[in-house]
Amino acid sequence: MDFVTMSDGARLATWTDPGPADAPAVILVHGGPGLWDYLAPLAGLLAGHATVHRYDQRRCGHSTGPDGSGGAPGAPVDPPADLTIARFVEDIEELRRAFGHERVALVGHSFGATLALAHAGTHPDRVTALGYVDGVGVGDWRTPYRAERARRLAPWAERFAALDGRQRTADEEVEWRRLSWATDYADPRSGYDLAEPMATSPHAIAHQVNRALMRFDDMDQITWATAVRCPITFLHGMQDPRPVGPVVSLAAHARAPRKRVVPEAGHLPWVEQPERVREILAEIVATASARS
Repeated sequence: MDFVTMSDGARLATWTDPGPADAPAVILVHGGPGLWDYLAPLAGLLAGHATVHRYDQRRCGHSTGPDGSGGAPGAPVDPPADLTIARFVEDIEELRRAFGHERVALVGHSFGATLALAHAGTHPDRVTALGYVDGVGVGDWRTPYRAERARRLAPWAERFAALDGRQRTADEEVEWRRLSWATDYADPRSGYDLAEPMATSPHAIAHQVNRALMRFDDMDQITWATAVRCPITFLHGMQDPRPVGPVVSLAAHARAPRKRVVPEAGHLPWVEQPERVREILAEIVATASARS
């Protein structure tokens, strides 16, 4: 792990997996917002094909804001001024320069898909390819998502309600996370176990970051998508509780969309279907190589 200092003094934790000398560079952008980098397994699928960079977004995980602090787990009335989409976009741009690349491919997951799209739309000449992995798209995705999540959570609904919305012990926090994230998998019962690695992270969820960053709207995303010049690969697990329809609607605004669905996979398709995701990532890298 290394740290890169941003122009405003924030320090971002980074990891790099070197690839062949002539391989394209890829920056992975994790979701949340308010979580930490969990994309090492995804980086592993790119091994030998690209130089892969990962990082903790500011005030998340090991990273800090300009004041040296992380993201508060609570929700203060006035969040720090650096918690904006524009600042997070510039963080990616400053990381690109710090990593020494003229142009990069971006692969973003969940909220990270939106953030990667925002960067590619703001700095279109710096992005060779974009992977939009299980983002939310445009339109009303929340209503069907909430209904499907509640259906999948039903076997544990009573226990989840007992843990939710209160202070939790360390063990209870892990249990709450596993229950929360089990519904992201095609089979929630298997998902309860698959969620354990992320759930046992020592990092606190930065709810303050989450509340501050979830302020983009459909027009923001459409504006970014229409400004992107590189091909966008929209990758979505078919059993993701977040429906694929809004993602297809967003893809209609892109210049060169490539739509790829992964059967029998949920919100983290590389966990349940790694070989299929490896193939799609290879497509993205090949696109980036052709445009480098």
